[in-house]
Amino acid sequence: MFSANHSRFATYGVIAKLPGEIIDSIWMIIDQDLTGVVPLGNLLRFDLLNTKGKLTVAFSEKNSDTQVAIDLPFDYDASFPETVMAYDDGENQTILLPEEGHQH
Repeated sequence: MFSANHSRFATYGVIAKLPGEIIDSIWMIIDQDLTGVVPLGNLLRFDLLNTKGKLTVAFSEKNSDTQVAIDLPFDYDASFPETVMAYDDGENQTILLPEEGHQH
């Protein structure tokens, strides 16, 4: 799950609401801060939080106590979605808005 050598995408909904640098940063968090550190399922949740005007990305996973918060060097914008998800179907990896996903 979540290997940097798989195809990666973001949905139109995410691209419309988040700058590319932030989408890239979420992939970097997965690769550098989560992979090999915490066991990852195929659906990851990231909350986008306002920390004194800067963006903090908080990772949490269903049925897990593990939480990781990463401060990013980007200004927080109220137009950002509150939450984005990263989904790995085994072939492709996609960052999407919660309302764009479907539960299996």
